[in-house]
Amino acid sequence: MLNQCVLVGKVKELPTIKQTNNGNTYAQLILEVDRNFRNSDGTLSSDLFQVTLWKGIAETCLNLCKLNDVIALKGRLQASVYESEKNKTYYNAEVIAEKVSFITSRIENE
Repeated sequence: MLNQCVLVGKVKELPTIKQTNNGNTYAQLILEVDRNFRNSDGTLSSDLFQVTLWKGIAETCLNLCKLNDVIALKGRLQASVYESEKNKTYYNAEVIAEKVSFITSRIENE
């Protein structure tokens, strides 16, 4: 089995630091990735992905990421399932980053 994804896109929401119940810190950001085809009106659509960053990757992104920076990441999808109070089941998938590369730097954006 293989669970691997590679995304290249723009940072649309800066990383925010969070903490698990047992004290581990992590960060999450939103990455916008263009689709590789045009709509009927000729425009490119994009998708927004929630990306979870752990440990050193989280610290690096907190220090270096700025809005609209282009980053590449390699990671995996992690699924979760939860049930609402009305007994409806919801499925969610998030990207867990394992490696992040900065395509544009702060200097290029200034």
